[in-house]
Amino acid sequence: MDWGTELWDQFEVLERHTQWGLDLLDKYVKFVKERAEVEQAYAKQLRSLVKKYLPKRPTKDDPEVKFSQQQSFVQLLQEVNDFAGQRELVAESLGIRVCLELAKYSQEMKQERKMHFQEGRRAQQQLENGFKQLENSKRKFERDCREAEKAAHTAERLDQDINATKADVEKAKQQAHLRNHMAEESKNEYAAQLQRFNRDQAHFYFSQMPQIFDKLQDMDERRTTRLGAGYGLLAEAELQVVPIIGKCLEGMKVAAESVDAKNDSQVLIELHKSGFARPGDLEFEDFSQVMNRVPSDSSLGTPDGRPELRAASSRSRAKRWPFGKKSKPRPPSLSLLGGHLPSTLSDGPSSPRSGRDPLAILNEISKSVKPRLASFRSLRGGRGTVVTEDFSHLPPEQQRKRLQQQLEERNKELQKEEDQREALKKMKDVYEKTPQMGDPASLEPRIAETLGNIERLKLEVQKYEAWLAEAESRVLSNRGDSLSRHTRPPDPPTTAPPDSSSSSNNSGSQDNKESSSEEPPSEEGQDTPIYTEFDEDFEEPASPIGQCVAIYHFEGSSEGTVSMSEGEDLSLMEEDKGDGWTRVRRKQGGEGYVPTSYLRVTLN
Repeated sequence: MDWGTELWDQFEVLERHTQWGLDLLDKYVKFVKERAEVEQAYAKQLRSLVKKYLPKRPTKDDPEVKFSQQQSFVQLLQEVNDFAGQRELVAESLGIRVCLELAKYSQEMKQERKMHFQEGRRAQQQLENGFKQLENSKRKFERDCREAEKAAHTAERLDQDINATKADVEKAKQQAHLRNHMAEESKNEYAAQLQRFNRDQAHFYFSQMPQIFDKLQDMDERRTTRLGAGYGLLAEAELQVVPIIGKCLEGMKVAAESVDAKNDSQVLIELHKSGFARPGDLEFEDFSQVMNRVPSDSSLGTPDGRPELRAASSRSRAKRWPFGKKSKPRPPSLSLLGGHLPSTLSDGPSSPRSGRDPLAILNEISKSVKPRLASFRSLRGGRGTVVTEDFSHLPPEQQRKRLQQQLEERNKELQKEEDQREALKKMKDVYEKTPQMGDPASLEPRIAETLGNIERLKLEVQKYEAWLAEAESRVLSNRGDSLSRHTRPPDPPTTAPPDSSSSSNNSGSQDNKESSSEEPPSEEGQDTPIYTEFDEDFEEPASPIGQCVAIYHFEGSSEGTVSMSEGEDLSLMEEDKGDGWTRVRRKQGGEGYVPTSYLRVTLN
């Protein structure tokens, strides 16, 4: 287990831990230096020094005592406190081999730590700048779409006005087409910015920051190992000059060798692992619904504006700042941590002839999936968090551990009460058989009290078991959601597959007129479909150009597609032409298009 995978959201925890490790190293160097001075002042001063460096807080309340390096340090102090005597010959050896070398090593570790955290903060700043650019391009896209809609209304009004001149009408139409073109460019820019930001965010959370955290882990483990070696140097110096107290020094060496860097890393993970899943990608928000319905030059129709689309976009326009200090931290929502999208996108690609309006699907997505950008700070509890009995104020992993601890304590108390009840019953039987030893009735209150405690503890055990089961299911759900984002099939192409018959290209003008109300015109104002059709005849025999294997299951429900099962071997009949579809032939018969991203292709 490594920090980059398990502690990906604990940036500040790692910063404090690495600083604490360096402070501990400096503390040990200072300890040895002062001890070398105390060696001249006999055992009394040595014991005072040990007392000075013992932990001030109780062992139970100090989380740092769980680390092997801290435990070794405390054990080392206890061993030093066991012996006293003249230490003048040890002072010179300790001053050279421990103080000077570890102080120099501590400075090198500080420089390396500073470099790693500067790299992490630069990565955070770059992601923040990318989010700003994404917001700017989205606002520009929305503004251009509104301008295009306004220009379209103006052109329609002038076209219906009998007093308007032909020049005014043509000028208004040109302005509408110009605004439409500008909105299309803004759309492409926004889509590119969104794709770039999602790529940068995935690189940030799954590659860049985990690499930085792994470097910090390696640095901290090297420092821990070197600190343990420093502990050993202290023991070796003592063994060279004081063979009489060899047993004490052997204990110090054992303490030094008990430092386990991997175990300390695991302890840090167990103490601070949150159990949250990593954030998913942001969704594309389409503002071009009204823009795509601008009428042609010959007839200006009324665009079908959707106020609910604009309302949904304005609601999702609020900033989810990744590293803002004023935002109130809270656990990420289900949609952020791998929640499921609406079922409209889970059944494969849709055809333009399927009856569902693609803009309606986008509107549904914008209402159901609200983007939120998680950060390291947003996954921590605030300082004013209210502590609850079921520990729901803690992250899922920490809540599970605390509930498990409480459950174990309740079970121990319950076992203790049951043992006490059995003892009281035996005592009562003895009193009944031998009345001179005591009155059996005097034990009744204690037995009743014990039974009441047992019932109370059983209820508490049941309560904590229910909470623990719920917490464990939440932890497993978060892990499953985090993994499912990397194993689920990619989204199919948004365009429909090419038609299997060439008759689609020769459709009559009547069909074009009927479909003009559903498909937006191009820049030249002509009625063209929103997908590309190819003149391909599936009935004409053709030899395969390669082989392919289905990576995911696909239901070919739309026209021109074919169904396939995961792991099925297929014959490649035609390569992807750039629209995201590939034509294949099944061994048991049947030929059609499937998403290219669902295949692993091998050409002949």
